[in-house]
Amino acid sequence: MFDLNSLNPQQREAVVHRDGPLLLLAGAGSGKTRVITCRITYLLEQGVPADEILAVTFTNKAAKEMKERVEDMVGREAAKGMVIATFHSLCVRILKAHIDRLGYKKNFSIYPASDQQRLVRDLVREIGAETSSADADQVLFRISAAKNQLVRAEDYQASARDPFTSLVAAVYPRYQKKLKAYNAVDFDDLLLFGVTLLEQNPDLLEYYQRRFRYQMVDEYQDTNPVQYRLLRLLAGGHGNLCVVGDDDQSIYAFRGADVSNILDFEKDFPGTKVIKLEQNYRSTGNILAAANAVITNNTKRRDKKLWTAGGAGEQVDYLLCLDSEDEARQVMEMIHAEKYHKNLNYGDFAILYRTNTQSRAFEEQLRYENIPYVLIGGQQFFERKEIKDVVAYLRVILNATDEVNLLRIINYPKRGIGDSSIDRLIRYSAEQGLSLWKVLQQAAEVPDTNERTAAAISSFVNLLTGFRRRFQNPLRLVETLQELFREVKFADEIYRQEKDPAIAKRRVENQEELINSMAVYVERTPEPSLAGFLERISLQDDDGIGRNDKESKLAQDAVTLMSLHSSKGLEFPIVFLVGMEEGFLPHKKSIFETFDIDEERRLCYVGFTRAEKRLVLLGARQRRKYGKLEQREPSRFLSEIPAGQLNQPAPDKPIELTPEEQAKSASNFFSNISQMFGD
Repeated sequence: MFDLNSLNPQQREAVVHRDGPLLLLAGAGSGKTRVITCRITYLLEQGVPADEILAVTFTNKAAKEMKERVEDMVGREAAKGMVIATFHSLCVRILKAHIDRLGYKKNFSIYPASDQQRLVRDLVREIGAETSSADADQVLFRISAAKNQLVRAEDYQASARDPFTSLVAAVYPRYQKKLKAYNAVDFDDLLLFGVTLLEQNPDLLEYYQRRFRYQMVDEYQDTNPVQYRLLRLLAGGHGNLCVVGDDDQSIYAFRGADVSNILDFEKDFPGTKVIKLEQNYRSTGNILAAANAVITNNTKRRDKKLWTAGGAGEQVDYLLCLDSEDEARQVMEMIHAEKYHKNLNYGDFAILYRTNTQSRAFEEQLRYENIPYVLIGGQQFFERKEIKDVVAYLRVILNATDEVNLLRIINYPKRGIGDSSIDRLIRYSAEQGLSLWKVLQQAAEVPDTNERTAAAISSFVNLLTGFRRRFQNPLRLVETLQELFREVKFADEIYRQEKDPAIAKRRVENQEELINSMAVYVERTPEPSLAGFLERISLQDDDGIGRNDKESKLAQDAVTLMSLHSSKGLEFPIVFLVGMEEGFLPHKKSIFETFDIDEERRLCYVGFTRAEKRLVLLGARQRRKYGKLEQREPSRFLSEIPAGQLNQPAPDKPIELTPEEQAKSASNFFSNISQMFGD
């Protein structure tokens, strides 16, 4: 049971609405989950059978929590029969009962990603296309995207405009035929086949429209075309569809989400009742004022304005820093000060950024200061493959007997030293009692090594030997690293492997950030060396601080680092939104596209509304690109916040601590130094 009087007027109106389409525009922090669960409870109390109620969410976790809340309100027995599920699990229910109508047996298998990848790679080879494993994975990515856009295998050929899409058009029908032969479906087929069943079988459609007479959908702004079509079909008979969402938080266009689904809901369902949930229970008045000021500049959105019955709170701060390292230092100082002054935990702080590349400076500074953190939605900087590849070269240049890293790079990028040749070299090394490096230096003498392979090995040895000499000049470490990038051609290899240019570009940018890290090291170190830089990197391999443990992330007392995309649905007392510059937020790829700018502004809005008590915006005057400093321009979104609402403290203003706090800070500092360099 629940008390209707415990809800605000708009929440109450949404809960008691029974028949007909309902669009619930739920702003950030407005209590939408509570409204959905209360609405389900209200329907049950009004005599609606539990098995006529359907609620659809995007994650199993959200579905489980929603079901548990309803059961707590009405009891498990009263809630028995209702369906609260994700889109995919709902379609599994439908397919298990009726997939035989599509020519499959009911005991079908759902192929995991690894099996999908293996099947597509086999098909690509059968066709005879000269592609890599990465190319085959991109074929699968395109097939997945097509299914989510309701483009079936027989229709894909019409969209083939270049050699790669022609390859996809050739593989897609073969892939579907193989799956059917194996009585298997993939994850995307679950939705597509669910829609196909309902479209091709009017009796089934009528049955499920009667079966689910009251339907609710959470996060409706994130629906893609196939999910939208499924909902249109299920609700077509009665129109009792309640969708809950916020167009201002539609930030997943790259996954296929279509914001027009929520913007055009009233056109799709005439007679829709629209209710706005604008009272925010999360953030202070000043934070909401800044968020409202930015988001109102979007060209296509529903008019709404968040407000709070709480106080105005602290002003939103904007800090213009010198560079990336200064930005990271300023954030660390504020974390220390806020933690001491307000008796907060590390888990109360979050650092949000537009791209995962930006995490590097913060990871290094957090580790240096021995502050625990968790990284959400991405690998730690030095764990990324493209970074490990470059670091492996540096380690072998410094120490040729490092055979683990030597084997990693011997044929990366590909230089004509195949696996069989490498196996032969390793066996010869063991038989002769020689190091692998020594064997490489005399590769022409190894039995069964042909001239072409011997020449490739000789070129590789000369490359490493030459760079060993060049890296001995401490005044040219950064320049030498840049030369290594150019001569090895890491970027070319990444673009060759990654069919998606956007992914390749991000990986190349990550590698460029390693050059920036080297430049910072040189600036800060009186006697820099390659050995010193690699030692500094080794210190990143700590005893657990910052480890990306998905089981315990957000549960431990640690500062959270995450991208804006990953932050949706979360909240923190204090949020640092960093990189408030043109090129980061908004991202450079979006600057000349109005529609993309709208999504970038929504990302900014999501970042603002993650903050409960304090929001700090930071940017830099200059940042390094490929080791060189470039001037930066403040984000246009900053200018959209009215004067007087944005506090701009001097960046060099000292943080005032009490004598006790100063002593504690000094103790922590020396403890950190001791741990880093030994007692």
